[in-house]
Amino acid sequence: MNKFLATALISMAMAVSLPAKAHTEAYFDSINAPHGGQMRMAGPYHLELVTQDKEITLYVANHSDKKISTEGGVGKVAFQIGKAKPTESIKLEPAGDNTFKGTGEFSLTPDTVVIVFLKLPEDEAQSARFTPLKPKAKSEKKAAETKKPASGHDHHDHHMHH
Repeated sequence: MNKFLATALISMAMAVSLPAKAHTEAYFDSINAPHGGQMRMAGPYHLELVTQDKEITLYVANHSDKKISTEGGVGKVAFQIGKAKPTESIKLEPAGDNTFKGTGEFSLTPDTVVIVFLKLPEDEAQSARFTPLKPKAKSEKKAAETKKPASGHDHHDHHMHH
């Protein structure tokens, strides 16, 4: 009985942890986002936030990173510093393809949280929290570094004939 219970619990824990693991913030922070922004998951979407001078661009894709059209959608970005109430917000408009764009005055610090709200036609509203300037944690950097040697650049060194 105990053995069966333990096995059931272990397999349940594994079933729960595997899909979630692929989309953690640490995972997104360790990969290179297609447009150099920060990526987060919101419901059925992968969102990538790119902040430039007075301009916000949000790229929308599904979990397979296939572009999702933003046509007919609405969006908003709110800026929050620490635990304070959001100070500024910028309206996002569909900007063709899988992007929303918004312009306005905003300032980012490492403590700034950017909260994105979006609603696409025939879908539920979603939101995600970004921290564009937050320094990456050391453990995440290590995870990214351990992946680099697999790039295939130094395979030739190992096979040199003496």
